[in-house]
Amino acid sequence: MARKKRSKPKGETRTSFMFPSLHQDVSNAVSDEIHSTWFSKKGSDKDSNNKYSTHVMGKFRCDNDSCSNRGWNSKKVTILIRGYPENGYNAVVFNQRCESCTGLGILTLDKNSYVERVAYRLKKWAGVRMEEQHYAGKVGSPHKRELCEGCKRGYCQERYN
Repeated sequence: MARKKRSKPKGETRTSFMFPSLHQDVSNAVSDEIHSTWFSKKGSDKDSNNKYSTHVMGKFRCDNDSCSNRGWNSKKVTILIRGYPENGYNAVVFNQRCESCTGLGILTLDKNSYVERVAYRLKKWAGVRMEEQHYAGKVGSPHKRELCEGCKRGYCQERYN
């Protein structure tokens, strides 16, 4: 019996993403405490002076026509935030794979959780005194390490930060 051919993805399916378009939102979120920030498009640790892994939220869509799974929500989308001198930063958000066909998902990032997490980390690195954030345990299916691109690269953590 012939296997079903996997159709070509209709959306963008990479293992990780950066969102420089959200820099202005991050900058606005820290503007009371940090007067100037900048976004680095470098995707490596070179020249960074800080690094922190945490999680944001997002939705994923599987667009493999042969797959029965159309999409899933995740409260644990791995993000690696890098800090650079003079309040520079970047944030890499890692993709997840479909549980049914293991194809890369098409991410729709929860903008608010991204901005909140990046802004919090920038303030911490800048020495701004803040109350530590505590996040309630997630409700829903358990995190599947084998489907998480952040886990595969060693950045994912088993708890919220």
